[in-house]
Amino acid sequence: MPAQASNATDAGPDVLPPIQPSEGPDFVQLLTPEGERVEHPDYSLDITDDEIRDLYRDLVLVRRIDSEATALQRQGELGLWANLLGQEAAQVGAGRSLTDADFAFPTYREHGVAYCKGVDPVTLLGLFRGTSQGGWDPQEHGFGLYTIVIGSQTLHATGYAMGIQRDGGQGAAMAFFGDGASSQGDVNEAFVWASVFNAPVVFFCQNNQWAISEPLERQTRIPLYQRARGFGFPGVRVDGNDVLAVLAVTREALARAREGSGPMLIEAYTYRMGAHTTSDDPTRYRLAAELETWKLKDPIERVKAYLSRSGAGDADFFASVDQAADDLAAHVRAGCLALPDPDPLSLFDNVYAEGSPLLDEEREQMASYLASFADTEAVH
Repeated sequence: MPAQASNATDAGPDVLPPIQPSEGPDFVQLLTPEGERVEHPDYSLDITDDEIRDLYRDLVLVRRIDSEATALQRQGELGLWANLLGQEAAQVGAGRSLTDADFAFPTYREHGVAYCKGVDPVTLLGLFRGTSQGGWDPQEHGFGLYTIVIGSQTLHATGYAMGIQRDGGQGAAMAFFGDGASSQGDVNEAFVWASVFNAPVVFFCQNNQWAISEPLERQTRIPLYQRARGFGFPGVRVDGNDVLAVLAVTREALARAREGSGPMLIEAYTYRMGAHTTSDDPTRYRLAAELETWKLKDPIERVKAYLSRSGAGDADFFASVDQAADDLAAHVRAGCLALPDPDPLSLFDNVYAEGSPLLDEEREQMASYLASFADTEAVH
C-alpha cells in the first residue's frame, strides 16, 4: 500500500488548513482609518461636508443610545441589551441609504438603523425592559419589529420583496443579519428564493467577527460575500467601519433592486467591540490585543479626523454634537424609567386577528391566577 501523503497541518488527511476570510484588501473603502478620503473604481460618493457632519452626528448619537442602554441594564432597569459598539458606521450608512419606499427587516441589534428610520430609542427599550413586544408601528417607519430567531428575517424580507415585485411597487427590502446567522438554513433558503425570483432585496451582513463566542473561521472558509455567487447574484465586501463606503455601496445595491436587477449581498466587514449582549463576557474567548487593533479603526474617530483635517468641523461643532448626545441620553433614561407596566392580560392581545377557544381559555386561566393574589392581599 503506498504511503499516504502528509497533510500540512498534521491534523489528518481529510482536514484542510484553515483559510482566513479576512485575507486581502478586497473591500470598498472611501475613508481610511486615518480620516483620508480615497477613491474606489466601482463605487463613488458625491457628498457635501454638511452631509458628512450629519453622518458624524448620527454616529455619535447612536453610540450614545447604546452606551446609555448598557448603563441602564447594569443598573437593573433593563433585563438585557444587545450592544452595537463598533458597528455604528455599518448601521448608519445602511440606514441612511433607505428611502421611505423601502422596508428594513432587523435582527435585535439594529438600533442605529432604527434611529435612522425615526424610531424613538425609548420605544426600543420597551422590548428589553419587558414592557412591550415591540412598540413601534413597522408600517409607519418602514422598519420591522426586532427578530430574535436567528436568520428568519431574511425569509421575511425576501417574501416582502416578492410582494413588492407582484404589486408593482417602487421600493426594495433590506434584511440585516450577522456572520453567525449566515450559517442558518433560513438565510440560505432566502438566498435561493431571492435569486430564482429576482426579488428586490438587499442582504446586509454585518460581519462583526464573532457569533457570540464562535469566531468567523467557524462560519466560512471563504469571504462571506463570495457566497452570493453560488446563488446567482452579486456580492461585495465593504469596510463596515467606513460610513461613506457603506452609504455608497448600499445606495447602489438598493438602486439595483428597485430597478429590477435582483438581489445583492453586502458584507460589512466590521467588529463587535463590546459584548454580544450584556449577559456575555467577551474576555473569556477573545484576546485583548484583537480589540485594541480594531479600536484603531473606530468608525467615529475616522470621520472626526476627516472633519478636523479638512476644517469642516471645529471645536464648536464637536461640542454641539456632544451636547446633543447628552440631551438624547437624558431623554432615553427618563423615558425608560417612565415606561408604564403593561396589563398582564395584554399578553394575549394581537396573537391572532380573531380570538380562538384555546387562547380564550388561557386568558381566563391567567386572569383567575392573577385574581388569587388580590384575594390573598385582602385577607392580610
